[in-house]
Amino acid sequence: MSFLRHIGKHGDRKVAVVFREVPGEPHMCLVTYTELLGTNVHDPIISCIESDIGQHSENLADALNRSFTKDGRPILQVLHMEGQLKKVQTSQIIMTPAPNTKIKLEELNTILNEMKQGEEAVKRLAEMDKSRGIQDPADVIRRMRGPQNQPVESTGDALGDAAIAKQRMEQAHKMEREAKGLLAEAQRLITEAQSLDPSLTTQPAPVVTEAAPAKVRKTRAKVSV
Repeated sequence: MSFLRHIGKHGDRKVAVVFREVPGEPHMCLVTYTELLGTNVHDPIISCIESDIGQHSENLADALNRSFTKDGRPILQVLHMEGQLKKVQTSQIIMTPAPNTKIKLEELNTILNEMKQGEEAVKRLAEMDKSRGIQDPADVIRRMRGPQNQPVESTGDALGDAAIAKQRMEQAHKMEREAKGLLAEAQRLITEAQSLDPSLTTQPAPVVTEAAPAKVRKTRAKVSV
């Protein structure tokens, strides 16, 4: 079964969820009603959603900002200028990533935000799996969230080598996923261009010489007492 992100419904109307959460208003989202869009925008936005870039973007807006309408304008800019972005409560949006698959955007956001907690969330889930008997749901939620206002252990370094390494590894993986998406989108555009004009041939990509890795300089934040 094929699953697609960013697809949903507001009542009986189909929507593309451009922002899962509005900054400062996590209970609200920004959507566009795809059935109201002209073909100049509708077809490119659907292609963007189905592309690797669209499916690997946390928010569809990131992909739309790099995709273009049929007349060559950034899709996100056109949606904004034409008033096609609507603010809606996340509890009113039903995500439909596949046939017979439905989940409220409000619930999906909760799941995705919990996943961002990283290793600690995974460890807490493992602990719950090992425990026996029926658990108090309130206790489960507290354990998932972890201790509130827990002091951060100081290592003498603002972040610590392990934290810095983990952060950079996450950034590297994200860049790698985006690069794969860009390559796939480039190949799609080449194929589309050649189908319109068979006389076109692809030019070899310029050779890029890999530079020697720069030495990493650690920065230490000043701690106020």
